[in-house]
Amino acid sequence: MSSLQSFDLSPGAWVIAVLCAIMIGMSKTGVSGLSILYIPVLAALFGGRLSTGILLPMLIMADMLAIIYYRRHAEWKYVFRVLPWALVGISIGLFVGRSISDILFGRLIAVLVIISLAVGIWSDSAKGEKTIPHKWWFAASFGLLGGFSTMIGNAAGPLMAVYLLAMGLPKKTFVGTAAWFFAIVNLIKLPLQVWWWDNIYADGLCLNAVLLPAIAVGAFLGVMFLKHIPERYFRIFILVTTLAGALYLLIKQ
Repeated sequence: MSSLQSFDLSPGAWVIAVLCAIMIGMSKTGVSGLSILYIPVLAALFGGRLSTGILLPMLIMADMLAIIYYRRHAEWKYVFRVLPWALVGISIGLFVGRSISDILFGRLIAVLVIISLAVGIWSDSAKGEKTIPHKWWFAASFGLLGGFSTMIGNAAGPLMAVYLLAMGLPKKTFVGTAAWFFAIVNLIKLPLQVWWWDNIYADGLCLNAVLLPAIAVGAFLGVMFLKHIPERYFRIFILVTTLAGALYLLIKQ
């Protein structure tokens, strides 16, 4: 536990970290709109670059919990459509991300969230264009942007949420598909951040282990939420929470 002293967190900061861990668990098992809330909070708590290294192992732990529960609720064809393009986006983010300042990092995340919201509103209003979300370039665009944003800031959640909503997936399939996609992507990113960015280390992993119970609590709350929210309100909830998160992120900038 002595390694945790390197973070020098106040009691208030510990409360914030625990709340973020709970939100991470919830975001992976049903309340995906929360993802855009804990990213800027952790960035403010630990700094932009360091926060991505602390957040990634927490996301992987939450991914595993989501897969355990929703492992049978996944549409793999949607995963395979975006995954190759996401790998390209990760490659771009890998080289660009090391030279991006914390301020520019925050602005890039804000722009990517705005793009995802704009596309989400467009896909809802363009009732006569339902074939467009199934075009190859639609998946390619979201894959590239998602891969890039997840590499520089673990911030692909809103983009993937909008993409999967455009596919018209029911809530459990939505969560299960997202869980598998992010589990694969985050495991690919792990060695890259360990050896290339050098922002995952023993102290951070110790902090991750301490916060694991809070992640598990959040995962349980997310499952309960998804069970009780009607299908027709699930889509609205995701779009509204993503909008709220984007506004918060812009205000913080």
